[in-house]
Amino acid sequence: MLQQSVPSLYRQYLRQVKRLPHNHLRQFFQLKASDDFRALVTTPAHKIQIRDSKIRRIHKDLRRINLALTGRQDAFRYILDTAYGRRGKLRWELMEPLLTQAHPSSPPIKPLIRSVPNSRPPIYSPELTALLVNTASRTNKPLDAHQLKFPPTLSPRADPTSEEARLLGPLSKRLELNTRWRYFTREWKKVYPPLEIAVKSKAGSLSMSLSDVVDAGGRILQSQDQGLLSEVEDIVGPPTAGTPLTRRERLTGIEQSQGDLSKHRHPSRWLRRRYQELLGRLPVLILNQGHKRITYNVNLPHNSIAQIGRNTAHRRPALDVANLAWLERVDVLDKQKQKTQVKLSTLYNIEDAHRFAGNQVTPSTDHLGSNALPAKMKTIHCCNVKLINIQSKC
Repeated sequence: MLQQSVPSLYRQYLRQVKRLPHNHLRQFFQLKASDDFRALVTTPAHKIQIRDSKIRRIHKDLRRINLALTGRQDAFRYILDTAYGRRGKLRWELMEPLLTQAHPSSPPIKPLIRSVPNSRPPIYSPELTALLVNTASRTNKPLDAHQLKFPPTLSPRADPTSEEARLLGPLSKRLELNTRWRYFTREWKKVYPPLEIAVKSKAGSLSMSLSDVVDAGGRILQSQDQGLLSEVEDIVGPPTAGTPLTRRERLTGIEQSQGDLSKHRHPSRWLRRRYQELLGRLPVLILNQGHKRITYNVNLPHNSIAQIGRNTAHRRPALDVANLAWLERVDVLDKQKQKTQVKLSTLYNIEDAHRFAGNQVTPSTDHLGSNALPAKMKTIHCCNVKLINIQSKC
């Protein structure tokens, strides 16, 4: 009975996969379906629990695909993250080259325990270091450079010059080794793996071709030079798009000032927003040339949606004639507002001084005249008269 249901389930899975909106999604889940069903069929019949767990996993993936096709954002995000290596088996395959030493010919690190050759601490390659200390490639707060040399979870006793080591004795080398490896494993799993490495020339241009990366001495990733990142950027379109034409403008044949950008992006806005969010989880590892040693930094694509870079200049529309006219009008209004505020403040100061001078004169001293007023009050009274005369002339 179970063998009869597997072919129908496989056909149903492929029918739903063909409805996915992008060619890469369809190819990826077709390969995933073949691997999952092949593993299911080759499972021995007496291992019923293992077969049932694999069937439940396939049903769960099929339900996610159905929800993604109906417009569920969380389900479609799961589909994109799985297909582009943000989670699952592909994520490990993308990160595996970055977890080893950069050059095999370089001397190996000495083991912490001399009698145990396999007791070497973890290696932070230059690529992995750039991903760990940058906000664009982390799922949470980035690390500091000193935390890679001395993890915060490691006891201060690991440093022989510390006060704790002098009072309590040095830390066990086995405990230090295990702590360093636990911290290394925990932190690299919080990194978004890059799809491609870009080479930045001295002129500032970026190139992702395989030959340029090899010539610059960079690593070759599994998805290098496959065009996955450029395909996502083509679906999203430019970072800023012009305001769509109204019906009257379309009927009169008025051309859009910034060109027809709808031809260079996907027509579905919902789908574009999902891929823009995906670009915020696709960091680009940039190799800088022109240095004595290879250095790396991490950036996000310009047309991505992420918490960092949300209000940067490339997210704002280009300045056209209409925007320039509005900006000039705002400057004129600001200058007029400042002049009005200066006049009002001068008027309020005159009235306050007038009121202050009037409150100081009591009815019992009015018959004495201005000679009975104190010298300070005479000065205020003269200033008020001058200010009033100046205002009346203006």
